[in-house]
Amino acid sequence: MRPLRFAIVAAVFGVVFGSLGASASDVAVYVTTPDGTKLLTPEPSLSFSAPPTTGLVIDAERRYQAIIGFGAAITDASAYVIHNGLNEGRRAALMTDLFGRTGLGLSFTRLTIGASDFSRTHYSYDDQPAGVSDPDLKNFSIAPMRADVLPVVKQALAINPDLKVMASPWSAPGWMKSTGSLIKGSLLPEAYPAFAEYLKRYADALAAEAVPLYALTLQNEPDYEPEDYPGMRVTPSSRAAFIGGFLGPLLSKTHPEIRLLDWDHNWDKPDYPLSVLGDAKAASYIAGVAWHCYNGEPSAQGPVHDAHPLKEAYFTECSGGGWSPKWSEALPWMAGSLVESVRYWSKGVLFWNLALDEKSGPHLGGCGDCRGVVTIDSKTGAITHNLEYYVLGHASRFVLPGAVRIESGEPIAGVNAVAFRNLDASFVLIAVNRTAEPKSVAVRQGKRGFTHALAAGSVATFVWH
Repeated sequence: MRPLRFAIVAAVFGVVFGSLGASASDVAVYVTTPDGTKLLTPEPSLSFSAPPTTGLVIDAERRYQAIIGFGAAITDASAYVIHNGLNEGRRAALMTDLFGRTGLGLSFTRLTIGASDFSRTHYSYDDQPAGVSDPDLKNFSIAPMRADVLPVVKQALAINPDLKVMASPWSAPGWMKSTGSLIKGSLLPEAYPAFAEYLKRYADALAAEAVPLYALTLQNEPDYEPEDYPGMRVTPSSRAAFIGGFLGPLLSKTHPEIRLLDWDHNWDKPDYPLSVLGDAKAASYIAGVAWHCYNGEPSAQGPVHDAHPLKEAYFTECSGGGWSPKWSEALPWMAGSLVESVRYWSKGVLFWNLALDEKSGPHLGGCGDCRGVVTIDSKTGAITHNLEYYVLGHASRFVLPGAVRIESGEPIAGVNAVAFRNLDASFVLIAVNRTAEPKSVAVRQGKRGFTHALAAGSVATFVWH
């Protein structure tokens, strides 16, 4: 997809995101196609008619989870390219487009506690020389956040004060680990009190900066030890012991408003979060489970919810990249993953990097061809809106925080679909054609309905009252 300069995109989206242009008896339709000829483009509105005999059956009386929103991570790399790659005016315009209600209206984001692979250096908030520890955290400091991350997060909050912020560490400080390093290793049991205090100090520091945390995970991808960037293995039994004996009690006293989420890893091992939730003491402090998209299927969220229906679910990381450059493959997969994660109880959806440069960075180790929601050219400042931008927009622009997922019936073969009712009583349906052939999307609500021909590999959002 060719780069689009921000001014052009803003002008186009002023039309797309303006008035729905449909009467109360009509259905507004927005479509993105894999050839890029339609990018959240408004189609002619549909009129309700007699209900079709087959298709998706919308039942607003059957309500499921409330939605907090959709968004992407403000990684070190994302903050760096936004804060340093654009002048003040263009940065303000981009941030308004991403977080403002006249743009995408993103309302959920994720921060890294210390470095990830999308950082220019590897660091924690309490690094020590080899062989030296700091159990009292006398040297704890969030100073590395102050150059880029905090300014960008605060700018996002100024645009959307209701923005929900979650955070995840990629590693404890090296002196807390079996390797003595940010790279590889596991959390030492004797370091459990210090690591719990470390995460509490992080929450304290953000609160002091007027950046309240909505949710926290104790480790990003705890079943993986990367070779060349910070990571840490934390087994289910170790997570249960740490949460139940240390982090849970500490946060319940000092930050009861923060949701503590387990797992923060892929769909392919639902037995791992089930194991932690099977520990009664740990489970009493756990609000829900966080999921990633890189292995398995979103249906894995279902059995975990069924076993623990009072625990929440969140889809906290998914990235596209150079491994799947064709929109015909990546668009329906990314959009389908978003839709299915919500059908399987996700209250919020996060993609990975909010922004990267033209070299898929900056990064140090890890993914060399990940794609951000937007790409900012480091030489020219040109902004490319990637397919993740449009996938998020199909949800975030229309499904407002506080919306409730409602029943949308049995899926149409080859089509992923999910329905919502907003607080203003409007209805939203997102449909994704996962096939290589056009599909007829028939929708019935009570004694009325509509039908839309959805092109192969395309995404559509329908809005009506």
